[in-house]
Amino acid sequence: MSTLTKEQIAGREKTLIAALLLSMWAPLTTGVAVLLSRSTTQLADFIRRSVELIALFISWRVFRYVEKGHEVSPVQKARLEKIAGLSVAIALCISGLTMFMITMARIDTFEPGGNVYPGLAIAFLGLITNSWFWRRYTKMTNEHYNPVIDSQRLMYRAKTTVDLCVLIALASVAIAPASPATRYIDALGSVAVSIYLLWSGIDSYKNACKTRP
Repeated sequence: MSTLTKEQIAGREKTLIAALLLSMWAPLTTGVAVLLSRSTTQLADFIRRSVELIALFISWRVFRYVEKGHEVSPVQKARLEKIAGLSVAIALCISGLTMFMITMARIDTFEPGGNVYPGLAIAFLGLITNSWFWRRYTKMTNEHYNPVIDSQRLMYRAKTTVDLCVLIALASVAIAPASPATRYIDALGSVAVSIYLLWSGIDSYKNACKTRP
């Protein structure tokens, strides 16, 4: 039986739903930005946002099922919460590996250019939004630990950091697209993001494996 109050459950579910709804537009808008630019970082970011959307949906469904009146045993509850945590870990790792492979495949032929301003706007808005959710989930976790909510804290910590890296990489393209250094800044931005996502995925996996009945 959950020790969360009805108000706490409602507040956490509202936050999960808000995060899910806000994330739904990200793959579409980022996809448009990819078509307008030739940024490796932007393409990898599109894949990342798409995979993370699936993990967000799984986490919301698990939280709703476990916390809103369904009769589940402690073992079933722990299993479902572990699935939610693993979905976050898998999403982060897939995103990291995809980013790394795309960067390595294009590093010799990629030339920065195109219109990166839509991507810059998306990354800036994402940084503000994701940092808010990171703080929100951190506060919830500190108030009352819940594996699903804690997995979201880890995901939004990663999303905030990634948005910052994407913002820096795209800003370099916008400021000096013809500079030889810009090509390497964009590529290094993708590599840095991929490494961080893999580290966050492993951290999330370890966190999910701690879930016990």
